Amino acid sequence: MSDETAADRHRRVAAAFTQRVRGTTDWDVPAPVEGWTARDVVGHLTSWFPGFLAGSGVTLPAGPEAASDPVGSWTHQTDAVQALLDDPAEADRTIENPHLGAMTLAAATNMIYTTDVFMHTWDLARATGQDDRLDPDECAVLVEGMEPMEELIRGSGQYGPRVPVPDDADAQTRLLGFIGRDPDWKP
Repeated sequence: MSDETAADRHRRVAAAFTQRVRGTTDWDVPAPVEGWTARDVVGHLTSWFPGFLAGSGVTLPAGPEAASDPVGSWTHQTDAVQALLDDPAEADRTIENPHLGAMTLAAATNMIYTTDVFMHTWDLARATGQDDRLDPDECAVLVEGMEPMEELIRGSGQYGPRVPVPDDADAQTRLLGFIGRDPDWKP
């Protein structure tokens, strides 16, 4: 995982999410995020990131809306993001963000968007009764990297209150609890 490029990581993480998207048969089932449905999980991912990029002068081509076509919306966006990451001129482009500062498009995408897709894979899988196992090594890296920044992360408003989990919980359970998910949640 550590020698993966941002493009390779996105390809891998997006493929796992795409599998769950294609396996969804009911888009209106509740999801682990309070007030969300399976459709809302896709809608979240396909709405915030284009706006983030636009604020940095990068435009993703418009595609279908998740409200009416969650599969089309997701596949359109993941293909567009992959095309950016596979193009060295775009991937290496420096973007400015008031919260992150200056970094390459690839680094910003990898750090915030691909990680968000990874975590929301559990939400969609759990909501729709699919395989909700996440890569345990990636879970461990993420939770260990996020825990020292808990105050900043909680202050962002992007994560719910931490859900207590056993001290000896596996990495996925620790990550889910950290980001405010009840690992035992069922629809």
